[in-house]
Amino acid sequence: MPDLTVRRAGKHDLPAVLALYAELNSGRVATPDQAEALLRRLDTYPDYGLYVAEVEGRPVGTFCLVILDNIAHWGTPSALVESVVVASAERGTGLGRRMMQEAARLAGEKGCYKLALSSNVDAKPAHRFYESLGFERYGYSFRLDPPFSSEMGETA
Repeated sequence: MPDLTVRRAGKHDLPAVLALYAELNSGRVATPDQAEALLRRLDTYPDYGLYVAEVEGRPVGTFCLVILDNIAHWGTPSALVESVVVASAERGTGLGRRMMQEAARLAGEKGCYKLALSSNVDAKPAHRFYESLGFERYGYSFRLDPPFSSEMGETA
């Protein structure tokens, strides 16, 4: 199995990261300028990172990891992994497993009591993948799309 390096992404990684996201989003991704501004913003958060996974210097995957401070759970933080993608040519090679192991290691270093993620209800292969890593289906994930206030309605 080839050596995998997972590291925080920098500005120079954005074209490769956008290409990876384009594989999952029918080519629809942020513009390079938007991506650069968002990366600068992510860098202002203490524990929010965009990560890139490389094999022999070639980007093969990416994910975001945020460590959330938490007053509940005895002040123990939690971790959320989002926007996980492995290059289509690399799927099934174990790289995704190794990326998630690195996300879990990073969460463990921060003392997180859980590592959570959400997945589209129709993404059955992704569900099988996450379950193979030991993730358990737990609770429900809910979402509300803008405009937020008009969706909630008023109660008297």
